Amino acid sequence: MQIFYDIRLLQDFRRQLLLTQKSVGLVPTMGALHAGHLSLIQKAAQENTDIVVSIYVNPLQFGDNEDLDTYPRTWERDLKMLMELDQEFADANTYTPPPSRYLGRISAVFAPTTKAMYPTLPGKGTFVTVPALASILEGASRPIFFRGVATVCVKLFNIVTPDKVYFGQKDIQQTVVIRQMVKDLCIPTEVVIGPTIREDDGLAMSSRNVYLGQRRRPKATLLVRALRMAEEQYMSGKQTRDDILGPTLKLLESLAEEQEKLPAEQRVRFEVDYISLADVESLQEVKVVVKAIGAILSGAIKMLPIENPQDGVVDGETSVRLIDNIILKPKM
Repeated sequence: MQIFYDIRLLQDFRRQLLLTQKSVGLVPTMGALHAGHLSLIQKAAQENTDIVVSIYVNPLQFGDNEDLDTYPRTWERDLKMLMELDQEFADANTYTPPPSRYLGRISAVFAPTTKAMYPTLPGKGTFVTVPALASILEGASRPIFFRGVATVCVKLFNIVTPDKVYFGQKDIQQTVVIRQMVKDLCIPTEVVIGPTIREDDGLAMSSRNVYLGQRRRPKATLLVRALRMAEEQYMSGKQTRDDILGPTLKLLESLAEEQEKLPAEQRVRFEVDYISLADVESLQEVKVVVKAIGAILSGAIKMLPIENPQDGVVDGETSVRLIDNIILKPKM
């Protein structure tokens, strides 16, 4: 597993893989790796001979009041996880009967500097935008987010030229934006989506979950609970927006009221950013779910800083924004 900080050296390495007819899967990350990232790497290993994992905290996708400076950076831990996973791939190929396709290996970790990724000052150079998809839902709350995501992804795709690139379903709007961008710009890369990986209690894994702290963490499942309630309405035959989302919105309202009645030292407060029922391609809100098509059910909440934190405990001092989604599958 080689580590590259320099773009040109990684491109030389990729050229050699191309000449030897190797297939390359790219897993873009911002580090602080968890089981969700590893599941994408495992999927990439099943479909490619070589894997490139990028670790880069992209400043262009953070707004002025967001957590760029405090975003978790766990470089040594990340490398250890990647080396252990790569050893598992090697052991599987060496000591067990090979499957129909050998497991790939993690050939390279790409960890560029911001100066390398953005030769012109960040925010002053060229941008890539997908206006129709990037200004709704997450884009409405974080206006520059998808512009930053699209721009850094195009750069990574140009540098690595992967045969396939892997993203998680948790960031469902991001996957729709990237697929549209790849199609519009004729980028010869297949976008592969892996399922959302969850904690035992249902919370979608995220690098930001470490910010929740002891008091907020047990309550952080309220979003997935709400989305699952809406899913149950759809599975029971409901099709209209009001029927599907009505019970969910009432649940969130009642949970917020319950917390407000608690003493400040016990209370966990949250704000609902949005609960969405949207078309699977355009992400536009729908009034009725067409059974033959299905829909995307998604939401975002902000877990607010806790009140009266315990002395000596660093716990929940910043807001944490949680996103999640469930795909309502077509029904015949």
